[in-house]
Amino acid sequence: MEDYNLLELPNGIRVVHKEVANTKIVHCGFILDIGSRDERENQLGIAHFWEHMAFKGTSKRKAFHILNRLDSVGGELNAYTTKEKICFYASALDKHTENAFEILQDITFDSVFPEKQIENERGVILEEMSLYRDSPEDAIQDEFDHVIFGEHPLGQNILGTPSSVRSFHRKDFQQFLNENMNTEQVVFSCVGNIPFKKVKKLAEKYFGHVPRLHGQRQRIDFKHYQPLTQTITKQISQAHCAIGSTAYNLADDKRLPFFMLLNILGGPGMNSRLNLALREKYGFVYNVEAVYHPYSDTGLFAIFYGTEKKQAKRSQRLVMKELEKLKKSPLGTMQLHKAKEQLIGQLAMSEENNANLMLMMGKSILDLGRIESLESIFDQIRLVTSQQLLDIANESFDESKMSFLTFLPEA
Repeated sequence: MEDYNLLELPNGIRVVHKEVANTKIVHCGFILDIGSRDERENQLGIAHFWEHMAFKGTSKRKAFHILNRLDSVGGELNAYTTKEKICFYASALDKHTENAFEILQDITFDSVFPEKQIENERGVILEEMSLYRDSPEDAIQDEFDHVIFGEHPLGQNILGTPSSVRSFHRKDFQQFLNENMNTEQVVFSCVGNIPFKKVKKLAEKYFGHVPRLHGQRQRIDFKHYQPLTQTITKQISQAHCAIGSTAYNLADDKRLPFFMLLNILGGPGMNSRLNLALREKYGFVYNVEAVYHPYSDTGLFAIFYGTEKKQAKRSQRLVMKELEKLKKSPLGTMQLHKAKEQLIGQLAMSEENNANLMLMMGKSILDLGRIESLESIFDQIRLVTSQQLLDIANESFDESKMSFLTFLPEA
C-alpha cells in the first residue's frame, strides 16, 4: 500500500494512517504485539482478562464513563485478544475523532484494575467459557490448538482455565503488563476522511506523553510437532471434526501460495472443493472451511466441519480424497486463472471494509514493518504457478503428518 503515512513517536509507538474519501466514519485502534502465547504457566487467560479489564476503570474514569464516552455519540469501542495480538479499537463520526484517540489511550495505558471490578469480570469470563463449551463448533477449534501445539503456549485456550481466571488480582495484571508492554511493539492505526496532519497532532497530544516501556518477554518458539488422533464423546447432536497440521510462519515466502491453495480447498466461496464435495454432492455438511493462522514462528492449518455421526468417517474420507487430488493433479491453465481471479476479487472486497483495513494495517506494521499494496499482492498472486501449488500441497498435506480431532455424540 503506497498511500499511507507512518510516524514514530519518541516513545517508540508507531502511528500508521490512511486517508479515505467519501466516509464520515473514522476507524482507529491500538494493536499490541502481546497475546495469550506470552503468558507464563500461572498466567493462563490473563491477556484476555486484561482486555476485559481495560474497560473497567482508569486513573481518571470509572467503567460507566469509559463505556459512555463513544456510545453516547453513536460510536463503538471494542477489543479482542488472539494468540499474538491484543487490540483496542474504536469507530466514530469524524467529528468525534479526538474523543476516540483520547479514550483509546486511556484504556490501553492507564487502566487501574479495581479489585471489585476484577471480581465482577471474573464471573463474566467464566460465563464466556461456559458459552464456548456449549458451542461445539467453537470448542473444537480451541481443542484442536491443543492437539497441534500440546502444552506449548500456542496450545493453550485464550480464555485460560477456570482455576487460573479465579486466581488473578490487580498485582497479576500489573506484573503481566510490566513483563510484556513494549512501546516499540505498539502500533496505532487510523483510517478515515481526516488528513494526516490532524492525526499527527492528536497522536502527539494523547500518545506522546506515554513513557517508553521496555517489556522484555521472550516468546518460546514451537519446534516439536507430533501428529495426534483423538476422539472425544460429548452431549451433542452432531459429530464435529477437525483435520490439520502445522503450517508456514508469517515470514515464509510460501505463505501466500499456501493461502491460495486453502482458498481453493475450503475458502469462503461456495465453489470451494470441500463445499462441492461434502455439501453440494452429498449433503453431508452445512458448512465446511479450511483455515490458516500464521504466527511469528510457525502456523496452523485446519479443516473444520460438522456432520451426522453416521457420516463422520465417510466425510473424513472425502476430505482426504480432496487433499490427495491437490497433491497429485496440477491445476490446469483455466483452473489456475480462475483461482487467482477469485482470490484477487476477495482481497479487493475485504479492503473495502475500512474497519478491517485499519486492523490489517496495524498488524502488517507490527509483523512485517511495512504494508504491501494490493497491486503488489495481486502481482505475487499472478506469479504463482501450478507447480508451486502442487509442491506445497505435497509438503503440507502429508497424511502421516496430519492430526485428527473428532467430537462424537454420546450413544
